[in-house]
Amino acid sequence: MEPFKNFISPALVRSMGEHLVRASRAFDRRAFEQRALHGLEALELKARAHQVCDALELGLPQDFAKACKLLVDSLAPPGEGDDLSVLRTGQAGLAGWAVWPMSEYVARHGMDDVPLALKTLHEMTQRFSAEWAIRPFILRHPDVTYPTLLRWTRDPSAHVRRLVSEGSRPRLPWGMVLKPLIADPSPTLPLLRALQDDPSEYVRRSVANHLNDIAKDHPERVVQWLAQYLPDAPPERKALLRHASRTLIKQGHQGVLHAWGIGTPLRGKASLTLAPAHARLGGALQLEVMLRSTQRRGTQALVIDYAVHHVKANGSTSPKVFKGWRCELAPGETRQLSKRHSLKQVTTRRYHAGEHRIELLVNGKPVAEAAFDLALR
Repeated sequence: MEPFKNFISPALVRSMGEHLVRASRAFDRRAFEQRALHGLEALELKARAHQVCDALELGLPQDFAKACKLLVDSLAPPGEGDDLSVLRTGQAGLAGWAVWPMSEYVARHGMDDVPLALKTLHEMTQRFSAEWAIRPFILRHPDVTYPTLLRWTRDPSAHVRRLVSEGSRPRLPWGMVLKPLIADPSPTLPLLRALQDDPSEYVRRSVANHLNDIAKDHPERVVQWLAQYLPDAPPERKALLRHASRTLIKQGHQGVLHAWGIGTPLRGKASLTLAPAHARLGGALQLEVMLRSTQRRGTQALVIDYAVHHVKANGSTSPKVFKGWRCELAPGETRQLSKRHSLKQVTTRRYHAGEHRIELLVNGKPVAEAAFDLALR
């Protein structure tokens, strides 16, 4: 698999120089490429974007309005539909990953002319998401930025509408944390309300992720949102709200579970078995679950997840909840469920040898557990 960092490659930098000169013969392509390419291969993706932005500062006019015009004139035609993967630099102009450092330039230099900066990001985000670049404006100029974002919820471009939700997420990956919105998410709620029934699934998925961010700090806000917008929701909104609820469902939050009609504990018996009992890093576990209803009447709606209590370096454990199954258990029914759980090394987790417990969670409540020993070799 191609490393992420190669999305901003030497070839892409040279294409940027070509299109920026096409937009303005006064652009210092030589200085730009020399600075952008110096040591580029050793850098990771985000650092590459910032270095290319540093290089743009050498080649662009000092006048911000002239610089914005040059950048916009170098862009390819706006992307149609809502598929980011088709946005690529080509003969028609710049699009895709080349636009990230350009939007970073606007974030660095646009604070003295916010309306022009936002107008430029509006153009750029139709070629590549400006979700990271808009965040400094939210922090430093909320009085101008929030009304603009609200107006953009009605924009014809799905890319612009998605920027409204994605760019204002409190905890956007790779983006600066918006601490004021972690403390109080109220300013973005009108934006999410305007977008939750957007015709684009691409936009609705961003709204779901934004609500899931809010759930991590203000679960009661999501419970209130579900109470207001889940009853009689159309299928598309219901799917959005389910995705927005995923963290709180995993945590067994009773208010969210009740909103989805899955807050009642299992009325029956459950068992969990694991194989092998002694596993090795890089292998896999087989989970076998048995559920038996002891109800005489009424079907039980169940969400079945499991928590792996990973051993830490100091010998303590830390639980991580994984999605399992959803089912409806009829009166007196016995249900067998199976799942393979990978033990391959991942970049987001460091494994340690020792006994790992797994808890079976039904509607957020532990109902059974088992253990396995993990060896690193």
